[in-house]
Amino acid sequence: MRIACVFGVLAPLAVVAGGREPVLKQVDLPHNYYWRELYLPQPTTGPSSVGFLPDSETLVYSMGGSLWRQRAADDEAVELTHAQGVYDYQPDVARDGRSVVFTRYDGRGMALWRLDLASGKTQALTSGADVDVEPRLSPDGKRIAWVSTQGTGHFNLFIADIDAAGLHNARPLLGERRSKLDRYYYAPFDHAINPAWSPDGKSLLYVGNPEVAWGTGDLWIVPVDAPAQRRKLVSEETSWSMRPEFAPDGKRIVFSSYHGRQTHQLWLTTPQGAAPLPLTFGDTERRNARWSPDGKRIAYIGNAGEGGNTELVLLEPLGGAHQVLRAKTLRPLAPAARLTLEIRDEQGKPVPARVSVQGSDDRAHAPRDAWMHADDGFDRAHRKTEAHYFHCASRCVVDVPAGATQVVVQHGFAYKLWNRTLDAAAGREAKVDVALVPNALPDEYGQFTSADLHVHMNYGGHYRNTPAHLAWQAQAEDLDVVENLIVNKEERIPDVAWFGMPGIATRPRVAHAQEFHTSFWGHLGLLNLRDRLVTPDFSAYRHTALASPWPHNGVVADLAHAQGGLVGYVHPFDTVPDPAKDASLTHQLPADVAHGKVDYVEVVGFSDHKATASVWYRLMNLGFRLPAGAGSDTMANYASLRGPVGLNRVFLDTGGRIDDGTLFATLKAGRGFATNGPMLGLQVEGRKPGDTIEGAHRASYRIALRSPVAVDHLELVCNGAVVKRFDLTGDRMQLDSAGMLDLPQGGWLLLRAWNDNADPRLLDLYPYATTNPVWIDGPTPDASADADYFIAWLDRVIEAASARDDYNTAAEKDATLAYLRQAQSVFRGRVR
Repeated sequence: MRIACVFGVLAPLAVVAGGREPVLKQVDLPHNYYWRELYLPQPTTGPSSVGFLPDSETLVYSMGGSLWRQRAADDEAVELTHAQGVYDYQPDVARDGRSVVFTRYDGRGMALWRLDLASGKTQALTSGADVDVEPRLSPDGKRIAWVSTQGTGHFNLFIADIDAAGLHNARPLLGERRSKLDRYYYAPFDHAINPAWSPDGKSLLYVGNPEVAWGTGDLWIVPVDAPAQRRKLVSEETSWSMRPEFAPDGKRIVFSSYHGRQTHQLWLTTPQGAAPLPLTFGDTERRNARWSPDGKRIAYIGNAGEGGNTELVLLEPLGGAHQVLRAKTLRPLAPAARLTLEIRDEQGKPVPARVSVQGSDDRAHAPRDAWMHADDGFDRAHRKTEAHYFHCASRCVVDVPAGATQVVVQHGFAYKLWNRTLDAAAGREAKVDVALVPNALPDEYGQFTSADLHVHMNYGGHYRNTPAHLAWQAQAEDLDVVENLIVNKEERIPDVAWFGMPGIATRPRVAHAQEFHTSFWGHLGLLNLRDRLVTPDFSAYRHTALASPWPHNGVVADLAHAQGGLVGYVHPFDTVPDPAKDASLTHQLPADVAHGKVDYVEVVGFSDHKATASVWYRLMNLGFRLPAGAGSDTMANYASLRGPVGLNRVFLDTGGRIDDGTLFATLKAGRGFATNGPMLGLQVEGRKPGDTIEGAHRASYRIALRSPVAVDHLELVCNGAVVKRFDLTGDRMQLDSAGMLDLPQGGWLLLRAWNDNADPRLLDLYPYATTNPVWIDGPTPDASADADYFIAWLDRVIEAASARDDYNTAAEKDATLAYLRQAQSVFRGRVR
């Protein structure tokens, strides 16, 4: 078949994700990947929250989605709750020791429940699809405070009377208040979270953010019967984790804060708001603190142990003695079985891999020392809750309830998914042999190195990550290179101490680079920095001393290039920018491309791949040879995260080498493909992506597809138009094809694969992959419409930049506007 490569309208792609929706989509706050991890509980295999019984020796804590009871002097934990398809968290023990209130998650929302410790019976206290969390019983047991999204979608403080029948007179304590400040990471409406009762039951501590632009907010106290008399105790900078707690004597308040550090520590203040002093020190997290009723100990959740998983620690404030409470023996409510997984590749060699285990209880299970991770979205038509997974170092041992158990194993993209349903017999141990089947591209398409160009090793999550552990995560995902982008989370930079330290040079290789934050201009990835971080690491932060839009991204790019760095735009577009209709348009990508500042763009990343590709096509139509990169933006120490390390990756034809020189030269040359699953091979006249061929003649092509999931569409795209669609049959995971096409004009040609909707086996919006283009030498089609598009785009950027009144100097503003106008003139020069 002859195929003519001519210029046409941009190849249409529906920018939808099918039935996949965010977890707890009813919460009306931006940036769910922050508040969901940093505030809401997750089913970690280690403890996540804790409360004391009245004897000050027995604790009730959440772990793995159940509540457990354990004495401080014992090493056996007894399971208290375990219901079908739900996860239990945040226990609060009544002062009489007879009952526990807690939070239960069922995939639709979070509700408050109560457990009777004598009978084991549970009772729902709230219902519906709201998110109800952080239940706290008053000292006399007659009232309960909690945080709810009821009626607003925002986190507000609620209070109710409680008796044996349940809740009565439930009501918001403070009500809604809209801030006068514009916020980026937080909702325009204030929140009130982290309630804790005073010992006399008359007041509540809480964390609120009235007129706080950055951070979760300050420490407040409010009389429950006179909420208008609330007062601020301490101004703080926190990330969802303060959780204040009165000492039993009412004279001290313990809370968690990073307060100028990179990790949360425990601090003390008073009901009068005395200057806080630290109670703990170090470079690991300490959160969710609770006083024992006798005031002699504080229990908290940390991650200082070997492996970086969560752990329950008992601290004596006087003297500093501490005890890690470990449960060597677990006594579950239901009969259990044990599975031992051994995972091997095609040569019979043990390999680590990503594993999901779904038990007969419709819950996720993992080895006791594994990091449990949860997906950030799911299709309600396929699942009741989001997918959970862990990384298994073959071999690994998982305890599950007896009955039908589903096991799914994945090792990168070059192997087929392994999926089995097993019958786990009560009291028995079973060995599960997993033989992975390769599904790699033919060697003729290249010797590829796979790289995730955008990972955050630590970003305030539940776990404590290290380069060695990050490399192990990458190994389980069959990933060759990880770029750890060091970046701020508001006023701290969690991984800043790692910059300049040697990474891991062997495969998988871990390198420390940087993400530069400015949500006005767009975020940048700065790779291969040889001298220093580009500080202050962010700009255009409204209502701060760094409010000025200067330095703009072109200046930052020059600073990075001066020390040998590469500059890329990361997670660019969630929708296709529309200069005529968008309420605001400030993204600087086209200006920096026009000035030659951009070395790559994350075509596949934490954004909409199809939307980003449509902008990429327009730039290439105008002759800009902009290479495609890929980065997952994974927060690799999160329990609830946007995909594992390597979810989005670029395959670079490096000849198999992983050194910086080869890797980055190949990236800049556009030799490879970007993908979240499907792997693509393309040759035109025997040349590969990144190469240039002559136009105005017939050319041969060869293509290949290998994918771990089914693919809906496989297409050749030339100068923005689809010129060949390939028919996929069977499992739609593999195809080899060859043919001829006409190249009457110059421009570019690439191969792409995509799906209309999400695939439940792939933890992203939808399967998507694209090769870099093969460039076609010769006269190019008229792309005036694309030039006009970017001229209009930059009109909007210039308008927004001109309206900013927070430049430090007039010279900053003048230089910024001149840079944008010069970029606009470049696009005007490309109008025919």
